[in-house]
Amino acid sequence: MKSAVPIATVVLALIAGWYVAAALMNASLQRDQFANAGRADYSTQDLVGASLNMERPKLPAPHQVASELYKLVLVAPPTSKRSLVYHGAITLEETLIGFAIGSALGIGLAVLIVSMRWLDRSMMPWIVASQTVPIIALAPMIVVILNQFDITGVAPKAAIAAYLSFFPVTVGMVKGFRSPDPLQLDLMRTYSATNAQTFIKLRAPASTPFFFASMKIGAAAALVGAVVAEVTKSEDGGLGARLLAGSYYGQTVQIWAALFAAAALSAALVGAIGFAGRIAERRMAFTP
Repeated sequence: MKSAVPIATVVLALIAGWYVAAALMNASLQRDQFANAGRADYSTQDLVGASLNMERPKLPAPHQVASELYKLVLVAPPTSKRSLVYHGAITLEETLIGFAIGSALGIGLAVLIVSMRWLDRSMMPWIVASQTVPIIALAPMIVVILNQFDITGVAPKAAIAAYLSFFPVTVGMVKGFRSPDPLQLDLMRTYSATNAQTFIKLRAPASTPFFFASMKIGAAAALVGAVVAEVTKSEDGGLGARLLAGSYYGQTVQIWAALFAAAALSAALVGAIGFAGRIAERRMAFTP
């Protein structure tokens, strides 16, 4: 309960600041609308109220975004292409496939790097360099290249999601596999344990906290990759497609609703991984 008070305070402060920003940013546009309608006898209260309820505002007010989310999540049929549930399911599928591929690749690379030290110097710089290319520039290239091989649909978007997710998993797991104390490693050598036995009985269990931490970052990165890919190729749907459609038609409320839906989806993925991590750590006696 004590921790809920500061969180609620920050949330209320953000909402209040959002309302102020929306009123200020929309005021000039609303004045123009009043002028075009030949209305000059409006009060400040009228101006603020109208600015917070515009059909196409520069910055939508919180209640407008909440209303749009209610209509597109709870009211619209889930199978309708207007529904954010429909588009969220598409984005979730791409994210999970890309996340699974990226995680498997990241863990595999981490195992190789820790097992063969020469790979640390030869491979890690390239892994780091791979993330310096802006994804907004790389995504269309990946889509076009895969289309040349008749690979369309979910696959190109999952590939982009995997590209973004494998890096945090690789770095986190390398750190985790190297986390055992040198004395523990010496003890395993004293017992004449093989490298494989040391890895399975010591390095892998010790990496559990790093595993779930890197999974959280990787899942969030995979969702970002899926949304960026959907903006690049929007005809298949997804939350990124809704963002693009909203920008085409100046529907800022739709854009913000899709953004919040994507944030909620990312938070759900991270929360699920965190929950699984707490269960695993309790069973492995990492936490009381």
